[in-house]
Amino acid sequence: MNEGIARLKLNRPDRLNAFTLQMHAEIRDVLNQLELDAALRVLLITGQGRGFCAGQDLRERKLEAGSPPPDLFEALERRWNPLVRRLTRLPVPVICAVNGVAAGAGANLALACDLVIASKSASFIQSFVAIGLAPDAGGTWMLPRLVGQARAMGLALSGETLSAETAAEWGMIWKAVDEDRFTDEVEALLAKLAAAPPLSLAAIKRAIRGSSTATLDQQLDLERDLQRQLGFSDDYAEGVRSFMEKRSPVFSGS
Repeated sequence: MNEGIARLKLNRPDRLNAFTLQMHAEIRDVLNQLELDAALRVLLITGQGRGFCAGQDLRERKLEAGSPPPDLFEALERRWNPLVRRLTRLPVPVICAVNGVAAGAGANLALACDLVIASKSASFIQSFVAIGLAPDAGGTWMLPRLVGQARAMGLALSGETLSAETAAEWGMIWKAVDEDRFTDEVEALLAKLAAAPPLSLAAIKRAIRGSSTATLDQQLDLERDLQRQLGFSDDYAEGVRSFMEKRSPVFSGS
């Protein structure tokens, strides 16, 4: 981690960064460490090579003729679902830089992050139907909320590839940028968030993520309570002072 920015790169480029048991264990260990690090300001997740993530590595399941079918409950209950929950509950922004194809659970892993920025050469595929499954890793919850039921249903039922540009137009991701500007855009976003007031970012994430299951009255009460807490923070005082003094603020996270 450097200047509050942690970087997690999926690194099995020969398999389009498809997940294995070992990858799940390694990411779990990384998140265990990050959750205890008070210096953490933002987490970046991206992929090595030409793809972001192809989801689950099916070779690990060893589906052979005559062999008993795997119980997929365990893979979701013990690995994918806890990973999605941890990313959504982490009190810092989680940025996903989609550098190539994001398929299956890999696509939904990206959508579980707080901001998704993709190269225009990237794409998203709900590829589950091609192997006789339904979307998982939060896909059936996130997709309808991001793009609406009709588009979510179309993506899941057809398994069609969605370009990064269309994903941005539909509001499924934050933005799609030209490949030659992709790295610079990601770095600029990371630097901006790392310098932002941490308590404010945590409150924004909590409020927006909770809004989909809250009533208007509940959300108004939450905004009131969060704003009160933030109003007592040193960062709020620094933000106001810097605004009045026409200078850049220096936030401490307190």
